[in-house]
Amino acid sequence: METGNLTAKRAVIGLEELEYKGMLYDFYGELLTQHQKKVYEDAVFNDLSLSEIADEQGISRQGVHDLIRRCDRILAGYEDKLHLVERFSRIKRNVQQINRLTDNEQIKRLSNEIIEEL
Repeated sequence: METGNLTAKRAVIGLEELEYKGMLYDFYGELLTQHQKKVYEDAVFNDLSLSEIADEQGISRQGVHDLIRRCDRILAGYEDKLHLVERFSRIKRNVQQINRLTDNEQIKRLSNEIIEEL
């Protein structure tokens, strides 16, 4: 998946880049290898530099950069096929809208429970 398509997909579901990457990882991260997961987590979630990751993993900075980009493409490819993040975001927005539109406390409570479960 190209960067432009990734940007368009994020815009459709209303997420910022880091949040989108995090959600892709939450939904599809287990499908990456252990090595891919470690490097991706260090870069995206632990905010380590390419140099820090390269030193830790014994690979070049370019290798780390390429691996992160490859993981982005892999995760985005799963989303293109399965649309789980898109569906999740749509359901969450709809439940939040139900919550805003109702005065019924029982419905608000149930919608809040649904959002927490998501």
